[in-house]
Amino acid sequence: MTLNETPIRTSRNFLINNIKLENIEIPEQVEEFKNVHIEGIDKISKNITNSKLVYGNGDILEQNIKEMANNKIAINLQSNKDILMTYNFDDDNLNLINQIEVEANSNINTNIIIEYKSTTTKKCFHNGIIKVVAKENSNVNIVVVNLLNEKSTNFEAMENIIYDNANLQYKIIDIGGKESISNYYSNLIGENSKNDLKTIYLGGKNQIKDINYIVELRGEKSFVDIDVQGALKANAKKNFKGTINFKKGCKKAKGNENEFCMLLSDKAKSIALPMLLCTEDDVEGNHGTASGRVDNKQLFYIMSRGLSYNEAVKLIVRANFNKILEKIKNEKLMNEIINEIDNKLN
Repeated sequence: MTLNETPIRTSRNFLINNIKLENIEIPEQVEEFKNVHIEGIDKISKNITNSKLVYGNGDILEQNIKEMANNKIAINLQSNKDILMTYNFDDDNLNLINQIEVEANSNINTNIIIEYKSTTTKKCFHNGIIKVVAKENSNVNIVVVNLLNEKSTNFEAMENIIYDNANLQYKIIDIGGKESISNYYSNLIGENSKNDLKTIYLGGKNQIKDINYIVELRGEKSFVDIDVQGALKANAKKNFKGTINFKKGCKKAKGNENEFCMLLSDKAKSIALPMLLCTEDDVEGNHGTASGRVDNKQLFYIMSRGLSYNEAVKLIVRANFNKILEKIKNEKLMNEIINEIDNKLN
């Protein structure tokens, strides 16, 4: 299966235009996913628009969701609310194919947490779409957390429309799954619209991460900031593709993207492709990616204080992640994420 295409093709030598996965089993039949915990929603609607994604992970996965979704949630926010959605995978709920749509009306201020985690050691399958519309002057803060077990497959496509003076913030914590493939697309059509995207990824033995972020700026003075921080150990593999596209009409727009990968093993592989595209003048775009090993001077300093090598590495990785983790205001969730990071780094 070939999926998660870049919006612009690059040289084949980069091996990053898409990802090809083998032996991925898409469930042919699914029952209702029942182990869902929801807070902050008085009434749940299942009236999903089913409009075609602009990019997404690919036609096969998108069609799978439209035909077989076993969990649908549509939210039209008329007042300020904090919402929590936790999908708990267990022995009786192994396959989740879901759609989440959020419409934040003008002047709405909301925090939404979407968490996927597993209490089973069996292989789990997740294929989902999250769509968000942030209308004028709204402030929407979304946290998406993947804590699935390391036998599982995780596909997530996120798509956003951001109107005048709206501010959409995403924190994506991508730790779980044997394969975790994510596609993120934002359309900043409004004047002074803002999109802030912060991501943490952590890959261990046999894990594959494929991250494809695409942001199109159309509104005057629109702004996007992408910051991705990751670490890979054992033979983990990661592709990062980040595209900021300045479209006609977005004068005085600004876009930043930065990705840093810490390599904790000689066998870990990291590929990154940052792209800036532009059809407008009077805009500012900045991008950069880097990867490297743990600094030996830092290690020596920390270990001289009595910590072991593993404890020192854990401390350095955690310090790198903390600037994003500390933005998660739910203390219980943050501690859960930190514990999962510590367990994976042991």
